[in-house]
Amino acid sequence: MNANNDRYVVGVDFGTLSGRAVVVRVSDGAEVGTAVHEYAHRVIEERLPGSAVRLGPDWALQSPEDWRQVLRVAVPGAVAAAGISPSKVIGLGTDFTACTVLPATADGTPLCEVDGLAERPHAWPKLWKHHAAQPHADRINAVAARRKETWLSRYGGKISAEWAFAKGLQVLEEDPEVYGRAERWIEAADWIVWQLTGVETRNVCAAGYKAIHTGGGYPSAEFLAELNPAFTGFTAKLGQELSPLGGLAGRLDARAAAWTGLPEGIAISVGNVDAHVTAAAADAVRPGQMVAIMGTSTCHIMPSDALAEVPGMCGVVRDGIVPGLWGYEAGQSGVGDIFGWFVETSVPGSYEREAERRGLTVHEHLTELAAAQRVGQHGLVALDWHNGNRSVLVDHDLSAVIVGQTLATRPEDTYRALIEATAFGARVIVETFEDSGVPVTEFVAAGGLIKNRFLMQVYADVLRRPISVIGSEQGCALGSAIHAAVAAGAYPDITAASAAMGRRAEAVHLPDAGRADAYDRLYADYRRLHDHFADGEMLHGLRALRNEASTSKEQGGRVTGLPRVMGAAG
Repeated sequence: MNANNDRYVVGVDFGTLSGRAVVVRVSDGAEVGTAVHEYAHRVIEERLPGSAVRLGPDWALQSPEDWRQVLRVAVPGAVAAAGISPSKVIGLGTDFTACTVLPATADGTPLCEVDGLAERPHAWPKLWKHHAAQPHADRINAVAARRKETWLSRYGGKISAEWAFAKGLQVLEEDPEVYGRAERWIEAADWIVWQLTGVETRNVCAAGYKAIHTGGGYPSAEFLAELNPAFTGFTAKLGQELSPLGGLAGRLDARAAAWTGLPEGIAISVGNVDAHVTAAAADAVRPGQMVAIMGTSTCHIMPSDALAEVPGMCGVVRDGIVPGLWGYEAGQSGVGDIFGWFVETSVPGSYEREAERRGLTVHEHLTELAAAQRVGQHGLVALDWHNGNRSVLVDHDLSAVIVGQTLATRPEDTYRALIEATAFGARVIVETFEDSGVPVTEFVAAGGLIKNRFLMQVYADVLRRPISVIGSEQGCALGSAIHAAVAAGAYPDITAASAAMGRRAEAVHLPDAGRADAYDRLYADYRRLHDHFADGEMLHGLRALRNEASTSKEQGGRVTGLPRVMGAAG
């Protein structure tokens, strides 16, 4: 009898809006119980909680108490839903969005919870999509390029505004006191493990992809001094020892055992990034298997046995997905967020009423209408830059463009064009990898958007390749559970655990040759738009005007200079 048949692990996925816990059987990866806890504060974008302090453009913060509540609510809820005794749980693993990073004291207390700092925006954790550090990222890139820093090529030639150094430099230059009081600058992925075990660790994945840690360590003090003389001590806040993925970070301590209802002393695996841990859940840990985790944004990750320089990639890290291979990352900053924005802001009430009458969501109604069209029938092409461009341009100050609209354009036309734009963005990434000598042998889709069969078919047609699909709706949490099984000693390594507990269905969505040919023509137009606006000259200027207007004290929030009556025909 397999000793793992009656043993379980828990995976906890900390997402953008909620945290999810899944109880998984060690022997075969069966998911036997799940629970979700919605964050009370969700994404903090306009003002600090319980305060009149307003945030500027492109800010995105979170509350660490929301994360603790996931441990208190979702974990025991998942175990209860599984109907098992907590004594049968042998380990727990976690994953987080990244780079979601926070300043803390030496004992791990978030600065936003320190007396007197709750109304200081920079004392709060910065969510992955906090893009207000773009000017600081631009300076990091310019100085690194001028100095010919050898690590820059490992990140496609540009550091993102989303990453640890850009966000840290922003804190230093906008609130030096908070920066000085931050004894730790730590990924939420590592902070939550600290909360569970009482042991501070730093995982190799987040450090490699988000904190510029390569084989030579962090960037030099000389480089940091050129950015700002006070920035030279930044790496001391990051921690120097890195822990391997699938490793044992520590044991569940008494405090966290009381939160979760799990036995004190069970194994807690080293923290991980949500996208990267999903590769194990999809049993896609071999060279050339690109996993696209498609949700509010999309992260593309892929193991490889080859090291290459890929323009605009988010990074290539040894052991960054599984030990022994190079792990590549690229991504799109907005995908599901774009569709959500469109439905929330741009769909007339008549569509909402018709969807309700038919018992559909607005997304489902628009999808049906869009799917009835032929390729190119809407006469549109769009750039998917509503949340900036992560890969391959690495510029979060870019914004979206839609070309071809007329008075005949309907909401379903634009909705389809936005879906196609995200597929075109994915094709740019795949082609850039292959043009750089890193072949993509299989495209595996994961995440919430895989439920939309029309969207997945568009991707297959645009990419001109079959799309495999992960066999779990909870890929991140399942991947974390697989890592927990390795940390608990149930399997010798991630590859073995993934083969036993992960799953995917191969070639679920196949490209149609006729539609693929038609999409080639639209993709050529997308590339022309992409390359024309890539320098950002116009789009940066528009964003600057927006930021100036939104922060202007003279206007006092009112629109000035407009006629008192508008809309009458003369």
